[in-house]
Amino acid sequence: MRPLRTIKPPYRDRTDAGQALAEALGHHLHEANLLILALPRGGVAVGYEVAMALHAPMDIWVVRKLGLPGHEEYAMGAIASGGVRVMNPLPGMSVAPEIVAKVLAREEAELTRREHRYRGDHPAISPRGRHVILVDDGLATGATMRAAALAVRQQQPAHLTIAVPVGASESCAELADVADEVVCPFTPEPFHAVGRWYAQMTQASDEEVCDLLAKAWARRAHEVQQERTPPISAGPDQTPLKPSVSGV
Repeated sequence: MRPLRTIKPPYRDRTDAGQALAEALGHHLHEANLLILALPRGGVAVGYEVAMALHAPMDIWVVRKLGLPGHEEYAMGAIASGGVRVMNPLPGMSVAPEIVAKVLAREEAELTRREHRYRGDHPAISPRGRHVILVDDGLATGATMRAAALAVRQQQPAHLTIAVPVGASESCAELADVADEVVCPFTPEPFHAVGRWYAQMTQASDEEVCDLLAKAWARRAHEVQQERTPPISAGPDQTPLKPSVSGV
């Protein structure tokens, strides 16, 4: 893990946390083929700041845990964006196929709803061959992030970084087996809960997620346009001029 010693939590909010996390990820600035994948809802505000600071495209990675009926905190597996399914071994336990199918159908419906609500007609960005930075607003048990990382792995990224602004030290360490890099600038002891390390941590809304995604996509499109626009030649004896581009 890469620590960040200049940080002084608690964070004001997810924007402040995202800026601190972006600083911790500064060694990836301008790295080719970066892709920021944020876990909705809370991870999107953090991921937005990271994507803007690193000049990287951003997308969402929706994950739904498949909770064992009657013991929902125990994950039978998880599903994620792109039709990815990860099933966990259940030592000493047997779950009827019809029960698994019922849970799967319910969570697939919710995943589809969220994908449509957040993304609309915007095409998903494939993680294949990219350096993916998987972002959330914090890490407690690490179960959701582990499922997300395993799902991303199935899409064959070139490199996978897990990044959170605050997390339990044990949970961060345990994720090292599913990621090439784990970045967490603050691992307080005792940890207790993610919300303790935010001065303000309200429930992120669907509207906030949609707004931040729209801004990220628009800003990235503008950056790509600038990168592709060649300078305007003013003649052999004059300094080339760059066109004026308005926008975000």
